[in-house]
Amino acid sequence: MGRRHVKEFRPDEALSLISADREIKALSCPSCGSDAIERTPGRSKTSLPAAGRVVLTCGACGRLVSYIDRVERSVVAH
Repeated sequence: MGRRHVKEFRPDEALSLISADREIKALSCPSCGSDAIERTPGRSKTSLPAAGRVVLTCGACGRLVSYIDRVERSVVAH
């Protein structure tokens, strides 16, 4: 459910944007088509990604989506 005065993506748009972000693909707004998507926190090329809340915001239309990124860690069998 949307919050007052906050423009959120429709569920199908949100899922496609989250999927593209998790696959580290180029992000574009599914609502307006802009490629001005801002990711908070930004990706670091030098360190491993940390698990936590990720917010994706379109700089053109202002829509946003947030999700919890769970980083998969390889398990070493003994």
